[in-house]
Amino acid sequence: MRRLFRNACIVMIDDHDTILQGDLLIQGAQIAAIGPSLAVSADEVIDARGRVIMPGLVQTHIHLAQTLFRSQADDWELLDWLQQRILPLEAAHDPDSLFYSASLGLAELIRSGTTAIVDMATVHHTDSVFQAILQSGIRAISGKVMMDCGEGVPPRLLQSADLALEESVRLMEAWHKKGAGRIRYGLCPRFAVSCSDDLLRETARLAEFHGLHIHTHASENLGEIALVERERGARNIEYLHSVGCVHERAVLAHCVHVDDAEIDLLARQGAHVAHCPGSNLKLASGIAPVPKLMARGVNVSLGADGAACNNNLDPFQEMRLAALIQKPLHGPRAMDARTVLRMATLNGAKAMGLADQIGSLEVGKQADLIMVDLGGLHTWPAADVASRLVYAARGSDVCLTMVDGQILMRDGSLTTLETGRIQSGATLAIDRLLRAIGAKA
Repeated sequence: MRRLFRNACIVMIDDHDTILQGDLLIQGAQIAAIGPSLAVSADEVIDARGRVIMPGLVQTHIHLAQTLFRSQADDWELLDWLQQRILPLEAAHDPDSLFYSASLGLAELIRSGTTAIVDMATVHHTDSVFQAILQSGIRAISGKVMMDCGEGVPPRLLQSADLALEESVRLMEAWHKKGAGRIRYGLCPRFAVSCSDDLLRETARLAEFHGLHIHTHASENLGEIALVERERGARNIEYLHSVGCVHERAVLAHCVHVDDAEIDLLARQGAHVAHCPGSNLKLASGIAPVPKLMARGVNVSLGADGAACNNNLDPFQEMRLAALIQKPLHGPRAMDARTVLRMATLNGAKAMGLADQIGSLEVGKQADLIMVDLGGLHTWPAADVASRLVYAARGSDVCLTMVDGQILMRDGSLTTLETGRIQSGATLAIDRLLRAIGAKA
C-alpha cells in the first residue's frame, strides 16, 4: 500500500536538523520519498496541512508490567516503594493481569506518539507481555526480569540464576524477531542489588553469544549505590562493567548519581543511558547529569519508566521535563529543544541498535512516524516547530501513530487495541492483585 502525506511540516531529525514543508510517501513498511512537492500517486492521500510529521518517539525504559499499579504507591522513596508495594504487586501478577497491564500501557504509549520501547517485564508470565506487544503493533525490546538475591524481595520473585537464564532462553526462542522483526528479546537483570555475580556474568555471556541487549537499572538512588558499594566493593557502573554488562548493547536506566570515572567508562564502552526525568523527580532520586554525559560522548535517550512511579507514559512530558530540569543547574541553553527532540527519537533508535532503520525520516527507513496537530490554543501562535513540540505540545496532540507503515492510531482511535475492553480488564485485574496482597484499592 502507498500512503502519501501532503503539505506537512516534516521534522526529519537529520544531520542538519532539517524542517521541510512538503510531502512524504510511504510504500509498504518504508519511507519511499520526501520532497517539497511529490508528483506521485498513492492508494491513500492524507492532507497534513497545518500538522507536523516527525519520527515516532522512542522510549528506552518502560515497565509495562507496572501500568496497573498507577497511583498505588505515590510519594515514597525508591527502595521503600519497591519493597513495600511494587514487588509484592509484581509477585501477585497472573497471566491475565499482566496482559491487561501491558495492554493498558501500550494503548497509552501509542496514543501519545511512542512507536518503539525498551521494556522490562517481571519475573513470571512474560509471554503475556509479548502477546500484548505483538497485538499492539509497536516496536519493542522486552524480556523477563531476573533476580536471584536481595533483601526484601518476595520469595516468589527470586529464582536461581540457572532457572532465570533458562527461562530467558526459552522466551528468546519463542519471541525474538517476531512480528516481522518488530519484537526483539532483551536480557533484564533488575539491578545489581538483586542479582548475584554469577547471574550477571552469565547474562553478559548469553548477551554476547546471541547478540542481545542488556536492560538494567543503575545508579538511580543514593541508598542503592551505597548498598552496591558495601556488598560488591565498587560503584554501580564500575561493578557492572567488571561483570561484563557495560557495552554497546547495554541500556542502563537512570544513571542519576554517576561520577566522572563512571561517565568516562560509559562513553568508552559505548553504553546507552535511558534518562527518566519524571520518575527521578517523583521518587526524589535526583537529577541525572545529562549535559555532562552527552558532552563526554554518552548516548542519552528518554523513557517514562513505569506508570507506578511516573503516573503517565506521555513522551512529550518527558521531553519537556528533560529540557527544563537542567536549566536551573546549567543555564537556559543547557538542553535546547532540538537536542531533546533528538534524544527522544534518533538517540533512542541508537540505544535499540536501530539507528539505520528508525529515529529519523529518511528514504529507505522504516515508516515509524507520528503526525502532531499543533493547532491547539496551548501551542499557538505558530513559531519555532521544535520549541512548540518540546515545550508546549502534549501527547494528546498526536493525531496519527504509525509503525512499519501500519496505522496504529488515527484521530484518537486505536486500530489494534480495544480501549474499553482493556480498561474493564485492567480494573478487574488490579482489584484482584490488591486483594492478593491484602491492600486497599
